Amino acid sequence: MESEDIPRSTKSPQTPTSSDSATSSGGNCRGTYANCGFPGVSPPPTYRQQAIMLAPVPQPQRVILVSPPYDFHVPTKRIHSPEDIKRFHSSESGNNFLGFVAAPSESNGGRKISDTYHQSAAVNSILSILETLVRWVDEIPPAPQSSRYGNVAYRDWHECLLEQSESLMLAFLPDVLKSSVVEIVPYFTDSFGNASRIDFGTGHETNFAAWLYCLARMGIIREEDYQALVARVLVKYLELMRKLQLVYCLEPAGSHGVWGLDDYHFLPFIFGSAQLIDHKHMKPKSVHNEDILENYSLHCIY
Repeated sequence: MESEDIPRSTKSPQTPTSSDSATSSGGNCRGTYANCGFPGVSPPPTYRQQAIMLAPVPQPQRVILVSPPYDFHVPTKRIHSPEDIKRFHSSESGNNFLGFVAAPSESNGGRKISDTYHQSAAVNSILSILETLVRWVDEIPPAPQSSRYGNVAYRDWHECLLEQSESLMLAFLPDVLKSSVVEIVPYFTDSFGNASRIDFGTGHETNFAAWLYCLARMGIIREEDYQALVARVLVKYLELMRKLQLVYCLEPAGSHGVWGLDDYHFLPFIFGSAQLIDHKHMKPKSVHNEDILENYSLHCIY
């Protein structure tokens, strides 16, 4: 996976925390989530809006691998101001993280979810973890309550997540990388919403991408996994999150992340749009065609 022209880092993966990443989706709740009764919320700070508009379009990059001796750290918040955002955009780790997100998107150009993909042991391990989290939802039913959103049973589900995450990671990490749990577990546990607010948004979704990036930097996820990372792992993650959102009526965190496209998610639009490049039948206006939506729903992310 490495090449001579790719620099190696002697430090552990440095990726943005949930508070560093883009804030979440826009608009009032609608569609299948209307019964949850989500309230309106304030837009993100102006400096974050400006940073999003000025951010360069990420280009695919090969992941910079970490090498021993490893030095893993608990993630901490590093972005507090517009200057910090600019510093992150111009940093090696920031560019490499965005390049990692762009690379699987490029690898899935024109491919369908229903296609056959190579699935490595690492991809299968991640899918098994997500299946476990889906099963927990079935085992922890929503609590009877008068509130139309933010079901408190979600906190029980999230408590299971916090209690079991380290063992879930240790089950597939090689011995030499087991010490990385101190750094990757916080990204993982922050990928599925906030238990205090009982909400979910694009910041949490970004943490999931950051967790995958950490695995890629450690060489657990490789470039040959990228297609399955989108068509299998991302799709399973979205299935889990939609289930959490519906069963526990998670409130959209911020409700401004994709400026009206979706109250919760952003990644499906990145990877899903790549699937539609040069498509013979799908055009932007096709989102209004019910027949096309039904016929392609099992083949396309977006």
